[in-house]
Amino acid sequence: MTTFLVTYATRSGRMREMTLEASSPAEARRGLRSRGIIPATLVRKESNKPVLTNKPAQAIEWGHLFESRISVKEKALFANKLSALVDAGVPIMRSLDLMHQQQKSALFRRALAAMTAEVNQGSSLGSAMRRWPKVFDNLSIAMVEAGEAGGVLDETLKRLAKLLEENARLQNQLKAAMGYPITVLVIAILVFLGMTIFLIPTFAEIFDQLGAELPVFTQMMINLSKLLRSTFSIFLVGGIILAIYAFTRYNATPVGRRQVDGTLLKLPLFGDLLQKTASAQFCRTMSSLSKAGVPIMMSLEILHDTTNNAVVGDAIRNSRNDISEGVPLSTALALKRVFPEMMVSMLAIGEETGEMDIMLSKVADFYEDEVSTAVKTITSLIEPLMIVLVGGIVGSILLAMYMPMFSVFEHIR
Repeated sequence: MTTFLVTYATRSGRMREMTLEASSPAEARRGLRSRGIIPATLVRKESNKPVLTNKPAQAIEWGHLFESRISVKEKALFANKLSALVDAGVPIMRSLDLMHQQQKSALFRRALAAMTAEVNQGSSLGSAMRRWPKVFDNLSIAMVEAGEAGGVLDETLKRLAKLLEENARLQNQLKAAMGYPITVLVIAILVFLGMTIFLIPTFAEIFDQLGAELPVFTQMMINLSKLLRSTFSIFLVGGIILAIYAFTRYNATPVGRRQVDGTLLKLPLFGDLLQKTASAQFCRTMSSLSKAGVPIMMSLEILHDTTNNAVVGDAIRNSRNDISEGVPLSTALALKRVFPEMMVSMLAIGEETGEMDIMLSKVADFYEDEVSTAVKTITSLIEPLMIVLVGGIVGSILLAMYMPMFSVFEHIR
């Protein structure tokens, strides 16, 4: 019997090491497969080297805690490259090995190495991807499995890459639309605090020395400055941090997230943008999954898991329950009153004509254009408002400081 040193990945993506007694590498691999273990490496243990203990494995795990997450862009690039290689007739194993050599992300590189070994043992690409949930989401896995089953893996990978790119673009547009006013608001608050805490006290000392009579507005600003420079500011900062922490904890609960997401959907301008973004992502993803041959129930489960809004997710999950009872998808979604009526109507036409994937693709194109237009509209509306806000804050403080000077000049005359 020979002792083999085995390195394998757990379902969470962590690397483990173990030793195994077997008469040959083939027998060792069979024994590992019977235990549900797919080895990333399998080497003979030399007699003059001790068996590795758990400490190295722990060291590896601690190192993995600081690895960056796999971005949507990296996943789309993976799908594009793999599609090109498969379309060129390169075998899956060779394709994965080539991509492993070119991959910069340590987590992605380990996943590809393990997947290469698993495919080499006869597993499908989809089942190998399922062992790496930190790298591949359910959407990517389902489309790859459907492509393998239908013998159109290259076409499915192309659709997956396009889908991931479109979803990433929508998310970036949404972040830009909502991030701009938040950034400007934070800057405005910092400018206000800086001028109130550091600028106003300087003028207050001058006014005190000159004995100037202070207007009510100026006195209010000076009192606010004193308050912010006192121990009250410590309690204020502590209260803000506590409120943010409480909100974060509340938003992490199912009930809290539903209420927060429901409120966001009702916001003026932004609520409409969020609804259009959710509609575009739903239609694009559903169309891609339908073209790939993924069953509708599984498609809705994937959509529920990948949506970023709890209210939309609940509508999709409840629609899935309705469909299991024989209700058409368009009717089930219409009853939830979350998606726009136009989208639901077009979906109903697609169901009647048997071309749901084509119809959903057209609806996705429409709402993606609507999102782009809405982002430009919101930016054009908010930009002057933000300028007025910052200008008003700075102007108010300067006015409060310069108003007493007029009385000083009158006193000098």
